[in-house]
Amino acid sequence: MVGIIDYRAGNLTSVARALQHLSIPAIITDNPAKLADCERIIFPGVGAAGQAMADLKLTGMDNFLKEAKRKGVPILGICLGTQIIMDFSEENETPCLGLIPGVVKRFPEGMSDASGRLKVPHMGWNRVEFTRFHPVFEGITNEAEFYFVHSYFPVPQENSHAIGWTDYGLTFCSVVAAGNIVAVQFHPEKSGKPGLEILKNFSNWSGQDA
Repeated sequence: MVGIIDYRAGNLTSVARALQHLSIPAIITDNPAKLADCERIIFPGVGAAGQAMADLKLTGMDNFLKEAKRKGVPILGICLGTQIIMDFSEENETPCLGLIPGVVKRFPEGMSDASGRLKVPHMGWNRVEFTRFHPVFEGITNEAEFYFVHSYFPVPQENSHAIGWTDYGLTFCSVVAAGNIVAVQFHPEKSGKPGLEILKNFSNWSGQDA
């Protein structure tokens, strides 16, 4: 069973539908007790870091996630769920969960590329260049494209924790992995076949980072 954390950050039903399409049993809940027997945890989200952290603390999910990390339960962060596993976010100047050392930064204004000025948020399809193997991304090529919607991105303290990179005005970390945690800045549940492959791989992942 996969547990999907409900912390009022949206996009939960899209994740649940993607898992249902893959015939992977899942529950959505804001109750840590109901997640206790889940073999894996998905930490999705769309929204603002400050409100998300307030809601996690209100339900006790902040402590649940810290304990799940300690126990070695496989955890997948998605979008906002990827950002607030870091130590601190520039969004709302928010102290976050600290599951992986690092910070979250905002795209600078005035970015551009060969096609002209770039908008923030970064919204649409883009590629990820993977820099090392990880079981959750087995079979995913650097030509695959994924759907992004975000204004902020993670900056892990340890270079080894950044295993996927994307270009949008600058080259930013779009995939983080450390121990039993893997996290993506894009939305696998909205990314077609490659995204479904990632969710399928995660559902079979033991939590080992190699």
